Amino acid sequence: MIKKCIFPVAGLGTRFLPVTKAIPKEMLPIGSTPLIEIGVIEAMKSQINSMVLVINNSKLSIKDYFQDDIDYIKKNNTSEIDFPVDQHRKVISKCDFDFAYQNDMKGLGHAILMAKNYIDDDAFSVILPDDLCFTDDATVLKQLINIYSLNQGKCIVALEEVGLEEVSKYGIVETVPTNIENLFSISTMVEKPSKDLAPSRLAIIGRYILTDEIFDILENLDPGQGGEIQITDALRILAEQGKVLGYKFKGNRIDCGNMLGYIDANNHYKQNYIKLKR
Repeated sequence: MIKKCIFPVAGLGTRFLPVTKAIPKEMLPIGSTPLIEIGVIEAMKSQINSMVLVINNSKLSIKDYFQDDIDYIKKNNTSEIDFPVDQHRKVISKCDFDFAYQNDMKGLGHAILMAKNYIDDDAFSVILPDDLCFTDDATVLKQLINIYSLNQGKCIVALEEVGLEEVSKYGIVETVPTNIENLFSISTMVEKPSKDLAPSRLAIIGRYILTDEIFDILENLDPGQGGEIQITDALRILAEQGKVLGYKFKGNRIDCGNMLGYIDANNHYKQNYIKLKR
């Protein structure tokens, strides 16, 4: 049903300077596996094998990483790293990768728009690998796909309740409950509001199912906050037409877009290494 997943990974990674002068933030590892590959694995577990990575000319190492290099892997394959190497082989062998380019940093909405030529007239998914999600059963993306299967023609966004002091970091939604647990109809949304203006504490996090209708909106959208093309602004237009649902997902999220979150994610990996290895 959902055949493709877009990964907008062209951002500058300024919160991780100076390392991101040379290494894309998305290539920073949790254990020995880069954030971007963990996102791809989530898509695979959600029955998606066609990936569109939106990069820029300074992030060609991401493209190189997903090329098949069996000779290198064979020479460096030891029992100590056997699991992540085997996992990486499966990713390369089972997935198709396309690369779109966003060389002008004009926001998340603009990044998604750059992938338009790789998307057929179908709904598609988006993963922001900064948001590292852990679930016991279905992935967060798969949970959204399940909701979409019953609500085709509508966009679905993942929601998480955040602290009042955190609302200014996210797109915050105003919702109407539905008859399904944790599923909400979204009436409007605000990008990074002050805590006094936030309509709720339900924040959109980095998992989306979007209909191809979003592209026409993004193409004609005026820049919003920060002078950027905001996906929140595009979704607001659809929400006011009753075409956006939000799902408060089952699982946990760590924001790896900041240093403390990234450290927390590696600590989580250390504590759960044996479980993840299985």
